[in-house]
Parts: sequence; C-alpha cells; structure tokens
Amino acid sequence: MAEFVVAFLVFIGAHVLPARTGLRDRLIGILGRRAYLVLYSVLSLALLAWLIAAAARAPHIALWQTTRMSVILALILTAIAAVLLSCGATRPSPVSISLRGGTADPQHPGILALTRHPVLWALFLWSVAHCIANGDAVGVVMFGSFAAFCVTSRPVLERRARSRLSADDYAAAISVTSGSIGDRLRRALSPRLAVEAACGLALYALMLAFHGDLIGVDPLAYF
Repeated sequence: MAEFVVAFLVFIGAHVLPARTGLRDRLIGILGRRAYLVLYSVLSLALLAWLIAAAARAPHIALWQTTRMSVILALILTAIAAVLLSCGATRPSPVSISLRGGTADPQHPGILALTRHPVLWALFLWSVAHCIANGDAVGVVMFGSFAAFCVTSRPVLERRARSRLSADDYAAAISVTSGSIGDRLRRALSPRLAVEAACGLALYALMLAFHGDLIGVDPLAYF
C-alpha cells in the first residue's frame, strides 16, 4: 500500500505543481508548447504505468462485486472514451488539452463543435469505467481522483486560456461550440471525423486485446 500512496502522490503532484509553481510556463517558453506537451504526455504515461502497477500490488479491499453487467458498462464507456481521445487529441484547441497548437477551424472543427474538452471527457469516462469495473478501495481512490481531476480541470483550463489569449481569440475558441445542435453536428461531421473515430475504435480494440498482458486483468474473461 505504501508504494501505491507514493505513486499516487507523485502522479497528482506532476499534474498540479507545474502550473501552480510557474514551471509549466517556463518550460513552454524554453521548449515550445508542442514539445512540452509531448514530453509531458510521455512523463504522464510513465507515471500512470507506475501508478497502475503499484495499485495492482496493493492489498485488495473489495467495496462491491464486479459483475458481467458492470464490465459491459465499463467496456461501453471506454469505447466512447477511445473515440473521444482519438477525435480530440490532434484537433487544435487553445482552451483545452491538445497535441496541436493554434485555433480550430470554425467551419470544420470536428469533435470540438460538440465539446470543447474531448480529451478531458475521454479521461473522465475512462476513469469512471475503471472505477465501476474494479470495485475496490484502491481503484475507487485512484480512478475517482482521476475523474474529479478531469471535472475540476475544465474551468481551470478555460481561465488559463482567457488570461493567455486575446479577447478575440478566446471568444473565437469558445464560439466553436455555439449554435444549435443541428448546426454543431453539421460542422462536426466530416470524412476526417470518421477516420478519427475509426482510429479510436482501432485503439480501443488494441488496448482490449493487450489489457490482460499489460495490466494483468482480461475484461473479456467475464464472458
């Protein structure tokens, strides 16, 4: 349990301290936004891998029983999360998480026409899914914290963007999700979005196939 606590605190600290201490802005000034995001993503994945490994070694304290229905729900949520991640990660979004800088095309913004924070939604759904499926104390603490972090990060990212961007650029970024549902769907749908969604489903299938080897738990074993 001690390793899990340390890994958890290091993971949370790596996501909170850079912004709070100003380190994030200094590194972006030195490396550039894209290079910083790539390096930060690699670090986050490495820390996440350590955290998951530490959680697997921690004592199992069951809070509820994992059932076939809870696994089915988790599989559905993670499939949606994979699609959101694939559709959102490479779309430029100055008010949220993205691997690309710049601003979205207001006429063809893809998934950004439906939500300004597709990557955060992906992480939120992934966290909720694993919280439901695991049903143990360590899983609830870890994945519940991830979900809460995603919820609290959305207004923080938008406040940070408001202070960084000009008034016109910020208004343009926010307006991407404006309009009726029909208008937003029209601007979201495109061949590129279909390719992104297909890539997300392919990623989902790949992760599902290797989940047992990498994590030690095969979700398909419940079927």
